This record gives sequence, C-alpha cells and structure tokens, in this order.
Amino acid sequence: MDAKNTVNTRHMRHIRRAALAVGVGAVLVLGVLVFVPDGDEAPPPPGPEARARAAVGAGGPTSLPDVAALIRDREAWLRKNPKDAGSWAVLGAAYVERGGLRADTAYYPKAERALRRSLAVTPGERRNPAATTGLAALANARHDYAAARKWGEAVRKVAPARWTTYPVLIEAYNGLGDYAAAGGALDKLRSLRSGVRVLSVSSLVYRDRGWREDAAAKADEAAGKAATPAEKAGALNALGGLAWERGEPKEALRYYDAALKVARDHHPSLAGRARVLAALDRTEEACRDYQAALTERPMPEYALELGELYDSLGLDGDARSQYGLLRDRAARAQADGVNEELTLARFEADHGSPRAAVERLEAEWRRGHRSMQVSDTLAWALYRAGEAEKALPYAKRATEQGMRSALFSYHRGEIERELGMEGPARRHLDEALRTNPRFSPLLAPKARAALAELGELPGGGPKDMYGDGESTPLTAEPTAPSRSTAPSRSTVPSASPSTRVSPPARSVAPSAPAVPSASPDRSEPVSTRTGPVSVPSGARS
Repeated sequence: MDAKNTVNTRHMRHIRRAALAVGVGAVLVLGVLVFVPDGDEAPPPPGPEARARAAVGAGGPTSLPDVAALIRDREAWLRKNPKDAGSWAVLGAAYVERGGLRADTAYYPKAERALRRSLAVTPGERRNPAATTGLAALANARHDYAAARKWGEAVRKVAPARWTTYPVLIEAYNGLGDYAAAGGALDKLRSLRSGVRVLSVSSLVYRDRGWREDAAAKADEAAGKAATPAEKAGALNALGGLAWERGEPKEALRYYDAALKVARDHHPSLAGRARVLAALDRTEEACRDYQAALTERPMPEYALELGELYDSLGLDGDARSQYGLLRDRAARAQADGVNEELTLARFEADHGSPRAAVERLEAEWRRGHRSMQVSDTLAWALYRAGEAEKALPYAKRATEQGMRSALFSYHRGEIERELGMEGPARRHLDEALRTNPRFSPLLAPKARAALAELGELPGGGPKDMYGDGESTPLTAEPTAPSRSTAPSRSTVPSASPSTRVSPPARSVAPSAPAVPSASPDRSEPVSTRTGPVSVPSGARS
C-alpha cells in the first residue's frame, strides 16, 4: 500500500510539473505576442523626448513642448552623468532649437556652453561630429554664416557621408551668397538621403534660383509626406510664401490657414497670414495676427513689418512703438551673439539713417555676407544715402541671381530712375507690380506712382523701349518650355508624382567676388507658373 501511494505521489508530481511547464510556456508565448509587435502593426508612437531628439538631430522642425521635454530629460541625465559628451551635444542642439522657436536668444549662450562642454569631454570633429555640427547650427541661428561654414566644412571633411551636415552647410552658403556651393551641397544631400527634410531644403534652394514651380512641387511633396504637425506646418508655410511671392494673396492665405490649423502657434504662418491680410485690405485682422506672431516670437523683422503697416495707415505713434520694439529686440539679440545687422539696416534705410545702414552692410560685405538680401538692402541704402550710381551694381546682383522678388525689382527700378535710365526703370517697376502688386503697404503705392510719372512707353521699338541703347533687356531670360508642373490638386497638398525629375543643382551665380557682379550665370531655364495650386479648404477663423 505504501509502495502504491509512493508511486501515485510521484505521478502527481510529474503531472504538476508538466502543467507548470505548460503554464510557463503559455505565459512566455503570450509575452512574445504581447511585447513583440506583429509585422502588420505599427510600433507605438515615440514620446516627446524621442520626437524632439529625432527632429533636432536632423535639423528639422519640432514643437516647443517636445523640445522642452527633451531639455528637461537631458538636463536631469547630465546632472548624474556629466561626462556624457553625446548628451551635452543633444542638449546644446535642443537649446538652439528652443531659442529659435520663441526668439529667446538667451538660450544661445547656454547652447554654446553645452556644445563646447561636449567637445571638452570628447574633442574633435571626427570623434564628436554632433557637437561640431551643433556649433554650425548655432552660428546659423546667430546669422554668423562664415562661422557656420567653418564648422560645417570641418565635419564634412572627416565625415562626408554624414547627411545631417549638409542642411546646415546649405543655410550657411545661402547666407554668404555662395549659391553655387549651396547647389553642390544639395546634390550631395540628395545622394545620401530622401524624405521630408531633404524635400524642404530642396524647395528653399529652388526658390532662391527662381524655380518657383520646382520649389512648390517639393514643398507640396513635403506636406504630403510630413509625419509631424511641425513638418506639415512648415511645408504649408513654404507653399504660402511661394504663393505670396507670385502675387496670389488669396491662395497664400489658404495655405497659411491650413498651416495654422495644424499648428496654431506656428509664428511664420501667423506673420505670413498678417502680410497677405494687409494686402487684401483686412488691416485690422492683419494687425491682430502680427501681434500674435510677435507674442509667439518677438522677432525684429515682425516688428518692422507691423510698424510699416501702421505707417501706411497713418498711425505714426503705433509705428514708432514697433520701431522701438525692433531696436530693443535687436539689442537683446546682439547681446546674445546674434547678428541683426541686416534687419537694422533695412530699418535705417527707410526710417532712420541711410548712411548708418550703408556702414552696417559694407561691414557685412567685408565679412563675406553677400546674399541677395544683403546686396538688395545695401543697394537701397546707398540710393537713399544719395549714391545711386554706386548702388546700381548691387541692385543688379540682387535681381540677376535667380530669385524673383517684387521688392528687389522695385529697388532697382527706383535706382535706375534716379540715374535717368527711364527704360530700365520702367521695366523693373512694372516687373515689381506684375510680380506682386501689393508687395509692401508702404512701397507698392510708391512703385505705382513712379511708374505713372515715367508715363507710357515711347514708340520706336526695343531700343526706345528699354532706353539703354540695347535691343534686349538687361536681364533677358533664356526661353525654354516650362520645366515642371504645379503641385497636385487635392483637398490637402499631397505628394507630387514621383515620375517628375527635379532639376540638377547647378551654379546660378559665381562665388561672391570682392565687388558685385552684374552678370551671373543664367544658363538654367527658369520655370514659369502655369496655373493655380489647389490648397486645403477650411480657412482659419
């Protein structure tokens, strides 16, 4: 009996062990099913720190809450792990992004300390490219494009396949006016990477070359592929800017409304919306949106635009308040290492001392800052200071490098009018008003008055028409069929067909010479717009 009980006991133990094994196995299998996502299911979305880290690492747009979460996370980590060079680099880049999102330039010195701390722990661009690229991005944010080029090229030299270096370099080259180098960097970037960030950078480069349809197609594709609200709002804002520059304020307004529907605090779209509302004579709404943009990001250029709107309405006191804000914000930014010379020169040329504007921008020119914007503003400041003959080469440089800007054309037309060049003046003033009839609340009426004063074209053919003894315009563009199609029509901007081949990034202008050049290479044909772009419905109220 005892032997039989012993056998039964052993048998029960085996059963229990088997059952336990089956149970544990079931739990393990269940665990695998729970914790290993099925191939058809998407992984869980990243948290705010991860989203911000990915965006900051790629130099792409992100949201203020995500950046704030990333900063808190890295600051807490570094208090316990101060020798983590990678985290110092991430924190520095996050500070740069935080400063840019709210125009809080006090974050830039903090960013520099964090990035240099990273390099102190792990020195050298070969061993620590993230910190070196971060210093390049910081220099761009401070409008110190020569320093940005130096840091960016140092990383490219030792790590040419590191794709995140190229957007930073492209911004630096554009700030210096080296559009040939920007084109080459874009070629390299596109060979290394695709996606929303690359599409957005391509759109900006094409815009600077005057390839508006190509720029719109890339921005439209970026909007269709955007994975975050910040990316979507950025792409829609780019489309709004292109529509505005074409002189289509209603279309631009629909894009800005769509961007603000995605991200209500997107300050570039708030300012863009204000700009087009002013053009549509909805000035009360325009003033409100400018104030909202200044609340989100108190940038000196927003204060300048609002001040000029007040000026156009005869509200001199309100205009002076905005100009005072501009000076105050520029002074704060300069204390934090930001170069605000271009914005201050724009203000001085029209509302202060043109001679001071000339001195500021001649110093910038000597530093190598020779972008189209610097060329145009220096030309206008020289004209306003009574040096129209000296101004003309700079005006030609601004208008002949690709970007089609009503403001650039107006400035050149007025300079030519002062010099008695009636034919070219007439042509450029007319070009400004055809490009964008409401390009400025202050200057567009002056352009119409100046054109009216010049009167009708004389008879006698092209020689009399252009008034310069030549049978062709000074800036005659090569004729070529349209190089691309407009963005696809849809209820929201969506990706353009992949069959379209984008233009190669060739040189549009030579590297900036010591003196302005009036005849850059115009070998690439320039696209012309053939029709409206369908934009999202549902305007922002």
